[in-house]
Amino acid sequence: MAAIVTLLKSMLGSFRDLVPIILVVGFFEIFVLQQAPDNLASILIGLVFIVLGLTFFVFGLEMGLFPIGESLAQALARKGSIFWLVIFSFSLGFGTTLAEPALTAVANEAAEVASLAGAIAPTEEAMDEYAMGLRLTVALAVGLAILLGVVRILKGWPIHYLIIGGYVTVMILTSFAPADIIGIAYDSGGVTSSTITVPLVTALGVGLATVIKGRNPMLDGFGLIAFASLTPMIFVLLYGMVVLK
Repeated sequence: MAAIVTLLKSMLGSFRDLVPIILVVGFFEIFVLQQAPDNLASILIGLVFIVLGLTFFVFGLEMGLFPIGESLAQALARKGSIFWLVIFSFSLGFGTTLAEPALTAVANEAAEVASLAGAIAPTEEAMDEYAMGLRLTVALAVGLAILLGVVRILKGWPIHYLIIGGYVTVMILTSFAPADIIGIAYDSGGVTSSTITVPLVTALGVGLATVIKGRNPMLDGFGLIAFASLTPMIFVLLYGMVVLK
């Protein structure tokens, strides 16, 4: 019974989160364009599916992914196995990013645009290879970023020095990278902070900082997402310099 009540509350929260979007779209349709949207029935059904999808996704995160991320990080830290903790952090970052729907969408769109612009051959095989190359590059970058973030938590390194150094590197690489890849590289940093990556990575950082003596979850547990957003820009700029040279 408690689970049902929680699920209903989560559903109400999902609908509340969608209300601003619905109001904006409705305002422009009614007062600016002064027309009813095409396929109104399909749109309403789609909104219902969105609410249900968000509800089950958030509910699943709270029931499964958050506890898993925290418990694994805490168990590995208590065991004192730095090697397996590092392997786990890299694998988590790589796997969640490769499965990220937002990254898949951006990579496919980038491949299509690159094909139309003549940067790659206008074939399905070339576009698939280009898109997969982008996805693997970003996933590798995020995996290394999470690994670096975990080492930072273990060592207690100040986060701002690493972030400043990373963005200075991005600025330098931007001066040498092909113009065609710069926008994609910057966008690749944003798509990594999406539905799958953020919850697990956040749970990893907080769980790790909670169990390590001398670490503050508020100060040391967060910041992994910043690394996950920064390193893909560096790696994709390098990828463009190699592939689009």
